Order: sequence, then structure tokens, then C-alpha cells
Amino acid sequence: MNAALVVLIAFFVLALVLGLWSRRGKEMDIEQWSVGGRNFGAIFVFLLLAGEIYTTFTFLGASGYAYTYGGAAFYILGYGALAYVISYWLAPAIWRYAKREKLVSQPDWFRRKYDSRNLSLIVALIGIVAMVPYLELQLTGLGIIVQETSYGSLSRTAAIWIGAIVMAVYVVVAGIHAAAWNAVVKDILVLVVVVFIGIYLPMHYFGGVGSMMQKIHEQKPGFLSANLPSHDMGWFITSILLSALGFFMWPHYFGAIYASRDTRTFRRNAMFLPLYQLVLLFVFFTGLAAVLVVPGLSNGDLSLLAISRKTFSPVVVGLIGAAGIFCALVPGAMLLSTSATLLAKNVVQEFRPGLSGRQTAMVAKALVPVITLVALYLTFAGGDAIVNLLLLGYAFVTQLFPSMIASLHPRNPVTTWGAGAGMVVGAVLVTWLTLGKHTAGDVLPFLPQSWHHVNVGIVALVANILVCVLVSLLTARRRSPSVPAAAGADAPPIGAGAAEGR
Repeated sequence: MNAALVVLIAFFVLALVLGLWSRRGKEMDIEQWSVGGRNFGAIFVFLLLAGEIYTTFTFLGASGYAYTYGGAAFYILGYGALAYVISYWLAPAIWRYAKREKLVSQPDWFRRKYDSRNLSLIVALIGIVAMVPYLELQLTGLGIIVQETSYGSLSRTAAIWIGAIVMAVYVVVAGIHAAAWNAVVKDILVLVVVVFIGIYLPMHYFGGVGSMMQKIHEQKPGFLSANLPSHDMGWFITSILLSALGFFMWPHYFGAIYASRDTRTFRRNAMFLPLYQLVLLFVFFTGLAAVLVVPGLSNGDLSLLAISRKTFSPVVVGLIGAAGIFCALVPGAMLLSTSATLLAKNVVQEFRPGLSGRQTAMVAKALVPVITLVALYLTFAGGDAIVNLLLLGYAFVTQLFPSMIASLHPRNPVTTWGAGAGMVVGAVLVTWLTLGKHTAGDVLPFLPQSWHHVNVGIVALVANILVCVLVSLLTARRRSPSVPAAAGADAPPIGAGAAEGR
């Protein structure tokens, strides 16, 4: 047994123990299990929201994209910064209404705002479909990280099974609490590991970041620009826009927002998280260093691990792998608990309205292993590159954005039929374009050449908005006079209470 494998096993055990320990002294009804009893302080909420930045995508996808596509990878920095600006106003508005109405899932929001059970079911299904590739991403990344950093001592299949079992066990026991406590370990590890290797590797091999960039430019002119046919400026801009709009539309992000104790946390996060995201630069530096140090990799997602194995001792490689393990387990736990909550609260309970909060929690816990097995099947059945899996998920959840924003208005102009029709059209278009591997230029050949590779999620979003507006206009007169433009529309508009907590 090599030293790296010992380190990896130790951190697997730590994740399980910490997850189980987090349950102590808590009665796990659905509110406690899924949103932490709405009592998380600033640190936990910060770390849960930061989980979107530092997942297996950090270790594999971001470095792999830099390794394969060069400058195109920098879209990742752009969308996060824009998303946090939006969250300064959006997150407090979501939290206030959710606390008053005691919401525990994202579909609950649409159920109250649009007074429609059917719409909440549509939102639940879109959310689950979006989270499946994201959960698959975590498991796939976990397997790659453990196999590579254990020097093959633990196979990818075995690592995925171990990670999935650990995740499922502590999610069943402690729900969001397990994710929150493991997030503390994860962010400490990630900050230390990513900053260290991002600084050390360019210094060690090239004498600095500037020298590294110069050598890449000399050997691969244009590589550091977003100028590849499939990753041109049209793709770059629309991918930033899609991801920024969809950032807080993920169902598990709603859970993290609901879990907060007050709104001040969100405004602090909006100021500090863009700076925190700059740590991703060190991931890019690692992937770019690998371009010259370990050229010719058939899978760019392996670049960070390949250069780390070439450079560091087994103990350091083991610590890098441990950070990667936590980058999979923390967001994976959030995805599992949120998916189970959506199914239990917004599918099962809709047909069995007599279920108590405790019974609903029991149903959600029972669904965790089922969802885990589905994710495992899809993981082993095959997948796409890690960034592509993430972009597919974003394309789905962003279809919720127009109706979500409209629902914040005191007199929502969007009807239930308009919201539902727009979401369905957007989701169907995303599915067709993605599975058929169609580009915007294929379906809209009249577009300028520079827009032929715009993100297909944006194409679907435009169609979503057009359908939403048209159907809302056609169905506006059918709205009952007793139901306001959005059920529960007395919630403060998005700018209300802007001075609160400053």
C-alpha cells in the first residue's frame, strides 16, 4: 500500500465520520434535513454557496479546459463574478419569501408564486434532470481523481462505489448538515492545495507564470485566445451569460439560501465570493503548465493529476487527491439531498398530501439510495467531458430564470400557463440540440458566422422567453380575479429592504 493510498483512505473515513457526527442532537424532519432548520450562520452558508466554485470541476474540468482549449477556459471566471452581483439582490429576496412561507425546495417557490401544483411538478422534473449530469460529474471526477492519485492501487470503479456509498450513508443520516461540515474541510484543503500547485508548477518548470505564458504563445500561437471555431467569442459570451443567469437557479442553491439564518450573509458573500473565485486562476495555471510538461494527453481532464504525479511525492499527491475527494463529496451530498427532497416533497407529497414533515423526511431518505444507484448507472454507462456535463446542467436550470424573475414582481405579468409552456419548450430544445449535437448555426443558419457556436442553452432560453410572453398574453384573461398576478406576490420586490443588514 503506497503512501498516497493511505492518505486517500484516511480522508474517506474523515468524510464519513464528520458527516455522521453532524447529525448529533437534531430531530430530522424535512425542514431540518433539507435546509438545516433555517439556522445556518454566515460560515456554513458561505461554504455551501462556494461549493459551486470548488467541485470536481475545479480539479478536472477547469484545468482540463485550459489544457485543451486554452483561453476559452477563462469564461469560468467571468460567469461567477456576474452571478454574485445578481445574488446581492436575488438571494435576500428568495430567503425572505421562503422563510415567511416555510418553503423547503425550489418547486415550493413556484407552487406558491403561481398557485399551481402542475407547475411545481414541471420545475421538480427539470431540476432533477439538471442535477443528474451534475451528480454524474461528481462521481466521474471522484473516480478519476482517486484512481490517478492512488497510482492505480484503487480502481476508478471501486473509488466511485466507495464515494457513492459514503455520500449516501451520511446524507441519509444528516442531510444538509453533513454537506456543511464536510465543506469546512473541503475549502481548507482546496485553498492550500490549489494555491500551492498553481504557484509551484509554473515556478518549478518555467521560472514564473509570465515565462510559462510566453513559451505557450511561442509553441502554440493563438492558444491563449478564445478563437477556436467551436469556442469563438460568440460561444464565450453566451456561455458566460447562460452560466451567470443559471448560477442561482440550481435547486440545491435554493436549499443553501433557505438554510441561512438571515439576509446579511448573502450580501457579504456577494462581496467576497468573486475574490474567492480568483483561486481558480491557479487551477488554470496548472492546466496550462501541463500543456508543455505533459503534452499529448488523450483526456485533458487528467492534466492536473498527470503533472502532479510527475512532479510531487506520493504523500503530496495523496493530499491533492484528498482535496479532490471532498470536492466531489460536498456538492454530491447537496445534489443527493436536494434531489430526494424534490421527489419526496414535490412529487410524492403532492399525491399523498397527508404526509407529515417527519414522514416526508423518511420518504426523502429512502429515495437517496435510489437516486445514487441511478447516478451510478449513468456514470458507468458513459459520459461526456466534465465541462460539457456542467454546461448541460446549466442549460436546463436556466430555463427557470425568466419565470423566477417575473415572480419577484409585485404584479407578475407571467401566467401559470406561460411559465410552464416556456420552461417545457426551453427544456425540450436543450435536450434536442444537445443529444443531436446541433449548433446554433445548424438550426439558425441565417445568423452571422460569429454566432454559429453560441451556447445552445441561450437559444433555448430565447425560445423560452418568447413562448412565455406569447402564452401569458393569450391566457392573461383566464386568470381568476381572486388570484393575483402571482400567488404570494405580496413578497417584497427584489430591491426591497436593500439597506437591511448593511
